[in-house]
Amino acid sequence: MDAFCLRYAPRAPGHAAVRDLCRLLYVIPSEDREARDAWVERCIAWLREPRSASGLHEEEEPQPLAASRLKLLVRVLEGERTTRLSLSRLVGAICAEAHGLKLFAQVGLADHPGFLSELADRVLQRLLPTPPDPERLSDLLHLFPKPEDVTWLESLPAGSLARLLALVGEPPPPLPDPGMVFRAHLVDALMLLATRTAAQGLAEEVRDRSPGMAFRASPFLRLRRTCDGVLARNAAPDTLRELETAVADCRSVTDTVTQHLEQSGLSVKLVYRLDAIRGGLDRLEAIARVLGASPGEARCREGLALILHLLRQAHEERSVRELAKTHLRLMARTTIERVGHSGEHPLISTRAEFHAMVHSASGGGLLAAVTAALSLFLDKLPLAPFFTGLVSTFNYAGSFVLMQFLGLTLAARQPSMTAAMLAGAMGGKGPRPGRLERLEELIPCLTRSQLAALLGNLSCVLLASVGLTLLYHQSTGRPLLEPEQAQSVIDSLHPWRSATLAWAALTGALLWAASLASGWLENFFVYRRLPEALAHHRGLQRLLGDAGAHGLAGFMLRHVGGIGGALTLGVLLAVVPKVGSFFGLPLEVRHVTLSLGSLALAGGALGAQAVLTWGFFAALLGTLGIAVLNIGVSFALALTVALRARDITSQESWRLLRWVGLRLMKEPRSFLLPPPVPPAPAAPEQPVPAPAQTEG
Repeated sequence: MDAFCLRYAPRAPGHAAVRDLCRLLYVIPSEDREARDAWVERCIAWLREPRSASGLHEEEEPQPLAASRLKLLVRVLEGERTTRLSLSRLVGAICAEAHGLKLFAQVGLADHPGFLSELADRVLQRLLPTPPDPERLSDLLHLFPKPEDVTWLESLPAGSLARLLALVGEPPPPLPDPGMVFRAHLVDALMLLATRTAAQGLAEEVRDRSPGMAFRASPFLRLRRTCDGVLARNAAPDTLRELETAVADCRSVTDTVTQHLEQSGLSVKLVYRLDAIRGGLDRLEAIARVLGASPGEARCREGLALILHLLRQAHEERSVRELAKTHLRLMARTTIERVGHSGEHPLISTRAEFHAMVHSASGGGLLAAVTAALSLFLDKLPLAPFFTGLVSTFNYAGSFVLMQFLGLTLAARQPSMTAAMLAGAMGGKGPRPGRLERLEELIPCLTRSQLAALLGNLSCVLLASVGLTLLYHQSTGRPLLEPEQAQSVIDSLHPWRSATLAWAALTGALLWAASLASGWLENFFVYRRLPEALAHHRGLQRLLGDAGAHGLAGFMLRHVGGIGGALTLGVLLAVVPKVGSFFGLPLEVRHVTLSLGSLALAGGALGAQAVLTWGFFAALLGTLGIAVLNIGVSFALALTVALRARDITSQESWRLLRWVGLRLMKEPRSFLLPPPVPPAPAAPEQPVPAPAQTEG
């Protein structure tokens, strides 16, 4: 021990790192498999100790913590031939018994049979870990159980790792060469990955979305044949270059399919299949880089990058949180991808479009006033709760569907659609400056659209409600609402003496849920190719004619999302309070347009004196809070789900928010009103033709 310490740490012979290393290296096991595994764990624990082993030698310069112990180990092995041979035998024995196919071809790329079964497997692994299998190299990843281990491995210098592998990479016969063993495992993994990725890329739902390519010309077929060439020629450089070309062509096909998802619809299975194809192609490229790297430090660097990638994937495979995030993203993608294409989301860039939106929203406000009056009338009917909910559903859903058919606008339904469009622009293809330019044009258009819809809805519902009250009083000689019912409406909208703001936030969540239903239904309609089925349905063709069947298919394609969202919103607004009362929860809904209409009806019933009271003014403030919460909650939920569905990072989201704030301070008017129409450029003056010369 003392001689060892004086030789390798003359400046600090009593250093604990040197003494621990001496004890570790002189008890290297050779026969027992469990003893070898335990020794490897102790060796990694020694490398991971936080105390630096720098400055132990006169010629040594200060080194980082992670590199100091690794370089000390390399220096000792270079000077101790017997120890080096013992460690080489240990490495050779591990490589001779282990199989690396699962490590390189399956870790991080496992098939997910379903959320519940995968969740049960991961929870069971947490409670009762699977027994180790020393014959699989993938079990070596369990030596790094924490995500922080990835950061430690990244900090290790590739040069020192290459020297260490060179020292222990030549075990005596009959043990195999570890480098050749790992190369064989990588080539086998390459074949398995190519076979599985080619099968996924040649699936029918992928081929149907790349119709411009013949089956024989598919790069996924070439991918399999290229990997056969890699195997036959032992990963020669030209075969690896052919593999890189095939992988790039396969990725191009996958990108083309992804770009057409909005037109052809998508499912959780299809989105997962595309993600699996991309993961397989990335793994093929990583393995090809290792095989193609020159021996020494370059190959060690590529191999370390592959191991780090596998380690990250292994941690995600064991994480219940990552499983939930992945499946939520898949489900969000299937719904949010079509939300931005259905419903009411025009982009206002001119004054004419702004006025058209106000007019459309005014029609929606008129219908909302009638809906609010019917809702208050239905509340007075002595019906059982089931029938009360049923007629309320018909009232709300019928009104919203009629708005859809008439092309009218309801302001509170817009935020979910606009959030989906915003996330789609953020996650679009192209360089970041180009995306910011699109957002610079899109965001003011969206805010103008929302403002115009609110102005049209609220102004018209107010006037229409007052008009209905006056018309009813003129016709019957009594107010539309009884004084007690009118006062109850005013009290229910008080911002702090009632729970109206909480119900407004709940209604915002219901608006968002209705937008998801709209997107899901339209996606289902497109993915199952129901428009084509309707257009070619023989019964419809006999009944409506060929042109009529095609017209019905086009009509359903244009309106199925809006109808689904309208029906869902109507059902939610009517049923949620009844379900809450069934469980003893006093749930209510507060929709801004309907609430303002009810408040106007109550004010008209009580007269001008009641309108000028503080209670009515507080209810008006409560209606303003309802507008903010309806729009804010719906927009926030929709934007969060849309960003998650498109894998947009939080850094990009905060960058966009900061940019919007700066733009709002510089040009607040652009977020409210469209710019005036620029004057048409004057036509250039035409030269006056000279009079024709005539012969006299």
